[in-house]
This record gives sequence, structure tokens and C-alpha cells, in this order.
Amino acid sequence: MSTANIKTVVEEMVRPYLDENGFELVDVEYVKEGGNFFLRVFVDKEGGIDIDDCGRISEVLSLKLDENDPITDAYFLEVSSPGAERPLKKPEDVRKAVGKHVFVTTYEPIGGLKEFEGTLLSFDGEQVVIGIGKKQHAIPYAKVASARLAIIF
Repeated sequence: MSTANIKTVVEEMVRPYLDENGFELVDVEYVKEGGNFFLRVFVDKEGGIDIDDCGRISEVLSLKLDENDPITDAYFLEVSSPGAERPLKKPEDVRKAVGKHVFVTTYEPIGGLKEFEGTLLSFDGEQVVIGIGKKQHAIPYAKVASARLAIIF
């Protein structure tokens, strides 16, 4: 099964439990690091999640994975918070981040830059506008390679 299919199957397995219990599925990763495979599920909720939340979600998902067995390789299951520098994977994530400090990379230079860190001023579904100092940078959403919340030091 391809990585994309694994992600989809895992999302379908865990989403009902998350929705029923007020959690948000942020992302699912299935990656090989060194000689090991890792299935990582990133979850959040209003006010943040704790270790007990992660443990309960891990137990529910582990049982569903054992029942359906969609992954043939041996792997480690990790359920965690997306952290302070949460990735902004979906347009809805970007909309929720308006007014917050973000870090955005693009597939190609825009105005000579491929990295932008500043305040997300707006997002209309087509264009991301980031304020860096007194300058505003309009970035076509289709050209965004990655986006995440960023911590100001």
C-alpha cells in the first residue's frame, strides 16, 4: 500500500473517534527513518492535548489497526500534539492562523524570496498575505510549499 493510501486509511479509522471526542486531526505521517517505519498521528483540541489524550487515541487507533491490518511492514505508532510550530496543512488551518506569526516557504521565488516569516495578515483561499516589518508580501496559495506557526524569539 502506498504512503498516501496508508495516510487515507488511517485518517478514516481514527476520524470518528476524534470527532466524537472533540479532537482535530492535524496530520498523519508514515515515514521511514533509519531502518524503522513510523506512523505518526498529530492531534489537537481547543486548549491543547495532554499525554492522557494521546494515550487514549493511541489505544483506540492501535486496536483498529490490528483489526484491519492495512500496513504490512513493522512500524512504531506515535500519537502527539503538533507542537507550538504547528503545520498549516489545509486551507482551513491557514484561515485559523490569520493574525498569528507564521513561517512560509514557496516552491519558487516570489519577489526574490522563498522563505517568509511574519504575521499572517489575510488569506482569501487564493492568496496568503504576510506582513514582515512594514512590508506586505502577497503569495499565491498554489505556490506555498509549506506553512507553519512560528515562535518569536
